[in-house]
Amino acid sequence: MDKIWLQSYQQGVPAEIDPDEFGSLGELVDSCVSKYSDRVAFICMGAQITYAELDRLARGFAAYLQTVLKLPKGSRVAIMMPNVLQYPVCMLGALRAGYVVVSCNPLYTSRELEHQLKDSGCETIVILENFAHTLARVLARTAIKHIVIARLGDMLGFPKGKIVNFVVKYIKKMIPAWTLPHAVAFPEALAQGGRAGFTPVPVSREDMAFLQYTGGTTGLCKGAMLTHRNILANVAQAYAWIKPEISETGDFVITALPLYHIFALTANCFTFIKVGASNLLITNPRDIPAFAAELGKYPFTVITGVNTLFNALLNNAAFRALDFSKLKISLGGGMAVQRAVAEKWKQVTGKALIEAYGLTETSPAATINPFDIPEYNGSIGLPVPSTDVAIRNDNGADVPLGERGELCVRGPQVMKGYYRRPEETANVFTADGFLRTGDIAVMDEKGFVRIVDRKKDMILVSGFNVYPNEVEDVVALHPGVLEVASIGVPDEKTGEAVKIFVVKKDPGLTAEQLIAHCRESLTRYKVPSHVEFRADLPKSNVGKILRRELREGG
Repeated sequence: MDKIWLQSYQQGVPAEIDPDEFGSLGELVDSCVSKYSDRVAFICMGAQITYAELDRLARGFAAYLQTVLKLPKGSRVAIMMPNVLQYPVCMLGALRAGYVVVSCNPLYTSRELEHQLKDSGCETIVILENFAHTLARVLARTAIKHIVIARLGDMLGFPKGKIVNFVVKYIKKMIPAWTLPHAVAFPEALAQGGRAGFTPVPVSREDMAFLQYTGGTTGLCKGAMLTHRNILANVAQAYAWIKPEISETGDFVITALPLYHIFALTANCFTFIKVGASNLLITNPRDIPAFAAELGKYPFTVITGVNTLFNALLNNAAFRALDFSKLKISLGGGMAVQRAVAEKWKQVTGKALIEAYGLTETSPAATINPFDIPEYNGSIGLPVPSTDVAIRNDNGADVPLGERGELCVRGPQVMKGYYRRPEETANVFTADGFLRTGDIAVMDEKGFVRIVDRKKDMILVSGFNVYPNEVEDVVALHPGVLEVASIGVPDEKTGEAVKIFVVKKDPGLTAEQLIAHCRESLTRYKVPSHVEFRADLPKSNVGKILRRELREGG
């Protein structure tokens, strides 16, 4: 299939980018700090830091890791926090010193966290105190040696920070009891690092920057190895696409998606650092009234999110009453944008909701719709610059335009591979270097791609991947379960929800018991929303449970 050149479809977007413009992510940040030092970089809960302050704090944290903890270059540093100011400080500090950031979802159960820490080989973790109890349960079974504990109010200034910390712990009681020997408070780590001083180290484009975990078909998460060049390339690709729409005099970006998610990490954080934008971090986007109130305080120009977030905002009266006159870009990804949501968004805000597509393995952007498309078109757009997209059949041959096949992607943003999983890495790449996405798509004569199905059995809940094997493994541990299968079913709020089909061993087993059992071992979005009991499950002639028949109502 011929490469799709982009100039024909969006004015001003080049077909190619230079993925080697910067030598590392630290060099990108250095460049932006020199140009935008006095601009506000991040805002959270009313507190803000400038680019100069971000640089100073990140260097202090880098020095703590480097000089105080004496971590060798390439060490893994886990970060387990929601969107708070400490997150970019710790992340940029670790990257600057040549370490690999392992992003951990704060909602992980102990089981999930243990797997990720052990698989990645992490010896250091920065964790918000609210989730310290999760780490405490598994600490002895991991290689963690160094723990930094952050608190919600640590960077909110005096007296607000102390008040927030007191309320969170003693009034709202949001911090379960924990014991972690030798843990160091985040402010103390910064202070020690500031006194020690940071010594720059050589970091190359090919050095690993992130071990970004994504679900595996075996039921265990696997780490996508993303290099500095992967992220830099995707930043350059995103920048080339949005450049006609933004101004380097200062955009204002809303980041409600968590920075531990690859979408917000690249699209919101690094891409808009490049242009000196101000980034509003939303710590708890589930609190829609508070989120809408926060939006009302700032003249925001860019907002990204998943379909469920946009839908929730649209159903809030305070949000609908906001001033959208400054809004330039509304970008949806992580899951399919629904037509009803896109059309209502345009009606309320006056701006189109643009859909993009990507994967953790592609850092993440692979395709995006042009901004000059006036209405929702149901596609995931065109390939981003320097990206080849092919639609292939099961034999690996390109299919004619308009026919279905597996979406395959090749470009400088595509991961190095899966960490310590050479067989899975080999299986996901073609001989000519394309990444098999597992999504079934069609491409029209203008190069627009539409996702029509998924080759894999992955379930997409609010933009997060859920793999049936993992859910089934947990359900099968219940003593009352004989057999189980899980699938995704449509859900108005989350796009898809998890449904399990269960053959009982214990006749008295209830759906409520199973859901309670799952909550002990699975993150909230993985917990089944629907339970159906059956006398038996459809199987192939070799005994494999046929999920497809369950999806089709068999």
